[in-house]
Amino acid sequence: MGKLSSSKAEGQASNPELPPRSKAPTATPAVNIIPELTNVYMNKIKPLEDLYSFPSFLNSQSLSAADVGAKPMILLMGQYSVGKTTFIKHLLGREYPGAHIGPEPTTDRFIAIMDGPERSIPGNAAAVNNELPFTALSKFGVSFLNKFQVAQVPAAALDNIILIDTPGILSGEKQRLGRAYDFSQLDISDEFKEAIMTLRGHDDKIRVVLNKADTVNGQQLMRVYGALMWSLGKVLQTPEVVRVYISSFWDQPFQYKDCEILLSAEKQDLFKDLKNLPRNTSIRKINEMVKRARLVQVHSLIIAHLRHELPNFFGKGTKQADLVNNLEAEFQKIQRVHQLAPGDFPDPDRYRQKLADFKLSKFPKLDKKMMQLAMDALSSDLPRLMSMIPEAPQILPSHIQNPFEAISDEAIASPNDRPPESELYDYELIEKRASYVERFRALVGSGGDRIAGPALKGEFEATGLDKATLAKIWGLADWTKDGYLDTDEFVVAMHLCEIKKKGWVESLPATLPEALKPKRQF
Repeated sequence: MGKLSSSKAEGQASNPELPPRSKAPTATPAVNIIPELTNVYMNKIKPLEDLYSFPSFLNSQSLSAADVGAKPMILLMGQYSVGKTTFIKHLLGREYPGAHIGPEPTTDRFIAIMDGPERSIPGNAAAVNNELPFTALSKFGVSFLNKFQVAQVPAAALDNIILIDTPGILSGEKQRLGRAYDFSQLDISDEFKEAIMTLRGHDDKIRVVLNKADTVNGQQLMRVYGALMWSLGKVLQTPEVVRVYISSFWDQPFQYKDCEILLSAEKQDLFKDLKNLPRNTSIRKINEMVKRARLVQVHSLIIAHLRHELPNFFGKGTKQADLVNNLEAEFQKIQRVHQLAPGDFPDPDRYRQKLADFKLSKFPKLDKKMMQLAMDALSSDLPRLMSMIPEAPQILPSHIQNPFEAISDEAIASPNDRPPESELYDYELIEKRASYVERFRALVGSGGDRIAGPALKGEFEATGLDKATLAKIWGLADWTKDGYLDTDEFVVAMHLCEIKKKGWVESLPATLPEALKPKRQF
């Protein structure tokens, strides 16, 4: 979403107590960069990758169109019985195929939960489906794919993300022997530590959740938090303090109430973090593509340089061994000749191991045309795509959050005392919910997930309701009070407009009934 704008409200300039009203932002049309990003990769980066076997050195595969356009994935890792599956169920507000919850290790496979008609796709079938972003998993073989499945469920929370549930990581004998008490699972096992270590280099993407925090009182929670930070400090070994969200993520009320305000605030902070994730997806995709293009460029220059150093006829094997043994010196030569940054070069030891599987003489000479295409992608195409991404939506001032706020409170009729019809105020029973969702997606485009009040004013006025009623409906539907409507808030707003137009209710409720808020949490 981009910046939004509108004209001044009547009477604003005449009130000396209010600051001058700037133009309210209007919705900038969302831009879908994925097709063009895919085109840049396929035509300008991938050919160079394939020519010099870059995926083999990266221990990966070339990207497919589904990989480039994939939604962001959230991988949940943890020891068994810490609430990973319950956490996902709490986010979705429902069960999903393959979900098993219990005190014992229940999840025995990797499950990718994504939006779609409710069904389960076995791992081997998912790995050969080019429409799913899991084709790269084929390299792990049948044994792994037998323990992998895709669970599709029609859930609004999965519109912009994919969740990955994982088997609980068991503790080894070292953590179990010699202890005659039930120790806390804050004791990070060697196996869990090893799994965390594999995430190095992705520190900015890691979030830590201290779940089931309501099962202890405030004093005990303080000690548990300290123990967790001490354990994490030994594993992560970073100067920055990792962000830890402390709460209980399930549908039951908190057991201990003394920290209820803290736990509720922490839960909302995490949900807000997850909700913001899709907004940064396009930027992250371009960032990752830039990183990949730079690695491909350096890799190609390395291979072409080493091949150029080989003799034309005899002694190629001996010369290759010498070059590989002195890889650090060769890297410095390439760095000086091409004026490259040292940080763009791979680790010499790992690269040396990969080179052992190849004969340098089999690689072609440097293809200057392909290299130029990759450089054009870095210097021109990717920066241009970056400039096409709209700015993050700004926080709207309170005086323009409600596009109908110019109507005075006195003009809004107070609701009568008659209790509302319960079937009219249940989110799950909204008859036209699917059509409202489709209308919202058409309005927001492919690059956003919420729309500001000024941009929706025409949509509301098209209902034919008077402005006082529309002001009341907006106030009810915008329960986050941020001046924007997301998918669920838009559905509720359109539903309230519908029941008011049909005369099913004489007056709207004073506050939004809880049943009109979806069970999912973000």
